[in-house]
Amino acid sequence: MRLPERRVLGVDPGLTRCGVGAVVGRPGAPLTLVSVGVVRTPAEDDIGARLVAIEAGLERWLDEVRPDAVAVERVFAQHNVRTVMGTAQAAAVAILCASRRGLPVALHTPSEVKAAITGSGTADKQQVGTMVTRLLRLQEMPRPADAADALALAICHVWRGGTQDRLAQAVARAKGAVHGAAGGPGMTRRGGT
Repeated sequence: MRLPERRVLGVDPGLTRCGVGAVVGRPGAPLTLVSVGVVRTPAEDDIGARLVAIEAGLERWLDEVRPDAVAVERVFAQHNVRTVMGTAQAAAVAILCASRRGLPVALHTPSEVKAAITGSGTADKQQVGTMVTRLLRLQEMPRPADAADALALAICHVWRGGTQDRLAQAVARAKGAVHGAAGGPGMTRRGGT
């Protein structure tokens, strides 16, 4: 059974540069670039204005790309708390924008994405960018690195997300069957049938 093609928007969250990139593809088949870029905000603006600008930018991307799913980098602990807070806030905006539209959102760790794209969870940005360029058959590496990272997230989700989605659907069906057999959640069966 061949899986259908999926259009995935990857988001590499950041306050100054939020990388965004979309691809179309399915596991085991060539991928196609849809679009790539960054949403930028001035570092001197206050946090509220920056988050509103990121939201507006991501909403434009969602309107134009019309993805089937959104993949966001899972924020991990860094030594610089200020940086991790800004990254987490930008990630939350991306999750909110996608969820508001009813789109499935997946979170992938940086090492998961690196392993999916390069075969090594410890690959550097240059290695990730090089593989993204090859996988999408591009003439040059997407710049800045945030844009290439967003594409890597989208590729990772195309390759891994289908399996994750099928597992989630199977679990939901199993839960529905269990609830349905008992008359639904919070319901008790009465009588002799």
